[in-house]
Amino acid sequence: MLRRLFQTSCLMLAFAGTAPTQAAQTSPAAATRHAPTTGEYLSIASDCVACHTVPGGKPYAGGYAIESPMGKIWSTNITPSREFGIGDYSLAEFSRAVREGVARDGHHLYPAMPYTAYATMTDADVEALYTFFMKEVQPVDTPTPKTALPFPFSVRDSMIVWNAINRPSGPFKADPAKSAEINRGDYLVNTLAHCAACHTPRDFLLAEDGGKALSGGPLGAWYAPNITSDPVSGIGGWSDAELYAYLRTGHVAGKAQAAGPMAEAIEHSLQHLTEPDLHAIVAYLKQTRPIASGETRPRYAFGGPDDSEARERGKRVRDMDPGWRVYSATCATCHGARGEGTASYPSLFHNTATGAPDASNLIATILYGVHRKIDGHEDISMPGFGPQASYTERLSDQQIADVSNYVLAHYGQAGNRITPQDVELARNGGPEPALIRFTRIALPVGGVVAVLLLIAIVYLVARRRAKKA
Repeated sequence: MLRRLFQTSCLMLAFAGTAPTQAAQTSPAAATRHAPTTGEYLSIASDCVACHTVPGGKPYAGGYAIESPMGKIWSTNITPSREFGIGDYSLAEFSRAVREGVARDGHHLYPAMPYTAYATMTDADVEALYTFFMKEVQPVDTPTPKTALPFPFSVRDSMIVWNAINRPSGPFKADPAKSAEINRGDYLVNTLAHCAACHTPRDFLLAEDGGKALSGGPLGAWYAPNITSDPVSGIGGWSDAELYAYLRTGHVAGKAQAAGPMAEAIEHSLQHLTEPDLHAIVAYLKQTRPIASGETRPRYAFGGPDDSEARERGKRVRDMDPGWRVYSATCATCHGARGEGTASYPSLFHNTATGAPDASNLIATILYGVHRKIDGHEDISMPGFGPQASYTERLSDQQIADVSNYVLAHYGQAGNRITPQDVELARNGGPEPALIRFTRIALPVGGVVAVLLLIAIVYLVARRRAKKA
């Protein structure tokens, strides 16, 4: 899920199962329609709609294609439709699907459904979520495409072993040594909002590396950054107010702009959480174990305003920086001649996308753009210049590499160099996990070995028969 990220009476909402009365005062969702019930609020905090709703489609009706390294995983219909959804699920069956990844028919779900995080959801919250889906969601009697991954990933029973190794056991238990706010933040970050699903690196079997929790990792064409309390590599240098603002709006001037999967998480989930819940997330993140990733300066500390744009204009065409030509024609109107940004668009210096040691987010931003709605209004809408752009606006891999290198050299980590091959890789979905590469090699080799064994067996049988004759 790959899209996926996520008060003292309200603080204990998930543990006690009481209605989030403060949500009516602080949640934008409540401001635009009604105060969400406990179950609805939980579905928002868990960002269920992001994967189980096609843009413009009916809520929770499924049919959304989740791109994974193994292929497309189609989200299921989780409306109370008896034929196509979960209308016949009992509470126990619903709980097993949410917390164990096993559907009513016994089929194992793929961990694109973050049941490894939901495994620690409390019994009260599971029941509240079940009540919401069964009584408050409109049934949609529409089938969804069936997931058909290539062998060996098509063998769903292989998930039995994977689950035995990777799924935590039992509902969340508060740490008595920590405050109610931090425990609430723990529950939000690691259970409901399943932040680790994106922000924790994966091991060979694509399971989260618990020893490096929240220290960042690749997410398709994007890179989910380190959000541990480390002051350089993580968010330890952010103030509480800045972190709160980022979770609430996706924007902190002079630091970061949420894009890609994080923008979706904020748009669909995080911005709708109550103030106490957002503060709880901040409090929890600020006390996580710091994990350094090797940087010497924070990502947001690089660059400054630069006058190279004006200097390039005085050169002959053949002497101009090719990246400047793209920047001047495509980027300068919004981001400024000196990279200073405008009231609507961020500066390119003091920006985590240009100052990151991994330039994946810069490339992905140029390819796919930035789209984020806050409080029902378009907060930012940067067009992408990749595959979805019109023919006249589309940039080639070479042009994106050129403008990326221009931006990095003048506003960010000047030592980073982007090649057209890097852009092509991002255009094709990002780096391939080692497991996928291994499988691609191992399957043909395994097939050859099987054929050779079969030939050997046939030969030995024939030889034995010849001797008997």
